[in-house]
Amino acid sequence: MTTLSSRLSGIQDRLAPLLHILTDPAFEARLGDPAACDFLLGNPQEMPLPGFVQALRDHLPPRNKDWYAYKMSEPEARRAVADGLRRWRGVAYDPEDILLTNGAFGGLRAVIDALAGPGDEVIFLSPPWFFYEPLILAAGAEAVRVRVDPQTYDIDLQALGRAITARTRAVIVNSPNNPTGRIYPPETLQGLASLLEEAGRRHGRPVYLISDEAYSRIIYNGKPFASPTAFYPHSFLIYTYGKTLLTPGQRIGFIALPPEMPDREAMRRALLTTQLLAGYAFPNALLQHALPDLDRLSIDVGHLRQKRDHLAGALLEQGYQLHIPEGTFYLLPRAPWTDDLTFVQLLMQHRIYCLPGAAVEMPGYFRISLTASDEMIERSLPGFAAALAHARSNPSA
Repeated sequence: MTTLSSRLSGIQDRLAPLLHILTDPAFEARLGDPAACDFLLGNPQEMPLPGFVQALRDHLPPRNKDWYAYKMSEPEARRAVADGLRRWRGVAYDPEDILLTNGAFGGLRAVIDALAGPGDEVIFLSPPWFFYEPLILAAGAEAVRVRVDPQTYDIDLQALGRAITARTRAVIVNSPNNPTGRIYPPETLQGLASLLEEAGRRHGRPVYLISDEAYSRIIYNGKPFASPTAFYPHSFLIYTYGKTLLTPGQRIGFIALPPEMPDREAMRRALLTTQLLAGYAFPNALLQHALPDLDRLSIDVGHLRQKRDHLAGALLEQGYQLHIPEGTFYLLPRAPWTDDLTFVQLLMQHRIYCLPGAAVEMPGYFRISLTASDEMIERSLPGFAAALAHARSNPSA
């Protein structure tokens, strides 16, 4: 059995590319530079939604002595989520099956801790969000990586089927996917459900599906979105409002247990326990009070699509290689050098800050966040062009 200290060492190794970015003074320099083009982490580059600020103001004055007391998952907030899911997905979730979390991060931590431990395996798809593997390792379980199809970015069901063993406890799926922007189609999700059902029968216990749907309301061109949880009852729907509201520092999200989940009462208790043990990991009182108002708000997804089209079109015209994402707010161009970190450092010379692909297990690529302002995008175009020209004239770099 691995010790906590050895697990921490392994986690730090896996997070090394991200930790380098978060602590490198060259990356930190963008924060005080008014000319910086910040495409790095998906932070907002414009003022927040007025409706978000107004909702917090409306619910700030205390209405009773317990307004700011200890909170877990407040009944009114749970009902707001259940009502929102009914309007959005057409599924009648029980408010008791909604657990409020500190964003999707907190939801993932609670579910993984509740399901897996030493001796268990949790499968995640690669390229992934960079914290999946560390969260699995922190629970004491073994992280099993399955690459998606390199051409379509769809789930490679055959590879996934080969990866499932008697020790597999859960599979993490992220649709739309960060960083590829791929929305997994219904036929893929039905195939995934069949795989998991068959594996559960074969090994005598369910293989749970953890569905990270952080970007499920950021969809382009009217493309339909199918939740993986609609195809498989042993599922956890995990969501955060930080993407839709573009307020990642105000952390609130939820875990939703489908009405068809057979053991959901036991899961409620297990998840409550893991949230308590994770440092009372519930959203703060003010965000929960404001949630009925926040659930109906969203950034302008149509404007995001315009930024996607404009920047992607300009980069393609300059000579970059990239596909057009179906959702999320990221682009994932191929770097002209195989060393993506070196190319990202070249971009920094033009005051352009992007995420190296190595941080999301895509070496040779780099990720651009579309949360940048229109002016920032326009200002960056000459720099992107100059960096590409320099790279082409120095291919050995």
